[in-house]
Amino acid sequence: MSKTIAPALIAAPHVTDAPGRGIDPNISTHIAALPNLYELDAQPVEAMSPLISRQYLHGAHSTFVKWRMKKGAVVPLHHHSNEQITWITEGACEVYSQGKKYLLGPGSLMIIPPNVPHEFHFTEDTIDIDIFSPQRQDWIDGTAAYYAKK
Repeated sequence: MSKTIAPALIAAPHVTDAPGRGIDPNISTHIAALPNLYELDAQPVEAMSPLISRQYLHGAHSTFVKWRMKKGAVVPLHHHSNEQITWITEGACEVYSQGKKYLLGPGSLMIIPPNVPHEFHFTEDTIDIDIFSPQRQDWIDGTAAYYAKK
């Protein structure tokens, strides 16, 4: 049985055979899945609005996304059943949740528990890396309603 890659994903070309390496004899090769390697910057860029774009990949149990947010972008108040780990690698934003204001800048990491309402306001051009667990089924289904393509 061959594993297919979703058309939107572009596999990385840096995979070669390494006989005898990375093999645990206690795990059947019929059960073990192979890792998938991707180059994030080779993935399609999806424009969510003039101020928000993203590139993302779904794993079996999580979703990884790289957001490019322009100054003034807003992700309105929403919540989801996924734990969200947000890492700001460049820029800055304000996160509002449960009556609190959080200031995030380069190197800031925020863990948002499942079903906790939150909103993001970007005060600078920002690169935001998010990991969601479990995977964002609402993105897979196209039912995420808290953002609208404009």
